[in-house]
Amino acid sequence: MRILLLNPNTSRDVTALMRATAEAAAAPGTELVPATAPRGVPYIATRAEAQIGGAIALEMLAEAPPVDAAILAAFGDPGLVGARELFDFPIVGLAEAAMLSACMLGRRFGIVTFAGALVPWYEECVAANGLAGRCAGVRALEGRFASLAEVRDEKEAQLVELARAAVAQDGADVLIFAGAPLSGLGARVRERVPVPVVDQVVAAVKLAEALVALRPRKATAGTLRRPDPKPSLGLPAALAARLAHAG
Repeated sequence: MRILLLNPNTSRDVTALMRATAEAAAAPGTELVPATAPRGVPYIATRAEAQIGGAIALEMLAEAPPVDAAILAAFGDPGLVGARELFDFPIVGLAEAAMLSACMLGRRFGIVTFAGALVPWYEECVAANGLAGRCAGVRALEGRFASLAEVRDEKEAQLVELARAAVAQDGADVLIFAGAPLSGLGARVRERVPVPVVDQVVAAVKLAEALVALRPRKATAGTLRRPDPKPSLGLPAALAARLAHAG
């Protein structure tokens, strides 16, 4: 089984961090194929950046080598629904995978992330998935951090305190550390958080493996069927071919 680990941000260090977390969780025989956005922003934090990252993710999926499934490796899942329209293999988003997994472990989940700018986007992602009633809240660190790839190490103690506050004050039964740079943190601090912790990357890998095992067919009706062929102008060749049903 080959799973594309697609980071729509430009940080290769974060891709490497997610790859290490994913490989530690993957089943024997699962190969992770990492890909990092060739342009864009180091990390998506706003709605505008999510629109940019989603478009780049579609290009990357069109140009990817043959895979059995893909993980859209940015919490908030930019471009996820559009990707499911265009492509025939299962595509899993970090946020959706983490939240749905959390719903099977508790009544309400809390989200802790590393930057306040992410909070509105993450709240909208929760609502878009129909899970506002299952979310106890989104908490974020205040202030700056020295390095995106090392924020989980630099701010570990503060992130754990936010997680404990989400449990004690917000009523969270399950905790998600959200944002690609926090991948792998849950396994390190699980004994310091009094509720189950869902790692976003681990959840996405295991759900991608499960979906491949289900061997789902591509929808030919409904809201996620492949759109009718359409010409385009100025798009990368692989994506243009996909839109035109030529690839």
